[in-house]
Amino acid sequence: MRTVLNVVWLVLCGAWMAFGYAVAGVICCLLVITIPFGIASFRIALYALWPFGRTARVRSDAGAGSAIGNVVWLVVAGWWLALGHLVTGVALCLTVIGIPLGVGSFKMIPLSLLPLGREIVDVA
Repeated sequence: MRTVLNVVWLVLCGAWMAFGYAVAGVICCLLVITIPFGIASFRIALYALWPFGRTARVRSDAGAGSAIGNVVWLVVAGWWLALGHLVTGVALCLTVIGIPLGVGSFKMIPLSLLPLGREIVDVA
């Protein structure tokens, strides 16, 4: 079932959300100071392509640097990526078949807002 959901997700919204994260990653990698944001953005882009069967969890070794970086990320790129997930989730929830995908999109909003200090792991 995860594979079916992932394929439908990829076709309906995963490709364009991953593209948004990739664009944010490229922009962040242009400046030396924001390279960690770019790496986090590329990591989330891969997660946005194939999210079902994986989850994001808080890393136990995340510290003050991650918190400060998350504030910067939220102001610069996080809010518009979260808005993309919100719009996508609402559009997907308009159909009965799209409701699980819309819920998946809503679950990615916290990760898009505060990506530093989190890791993406398999559910199993």
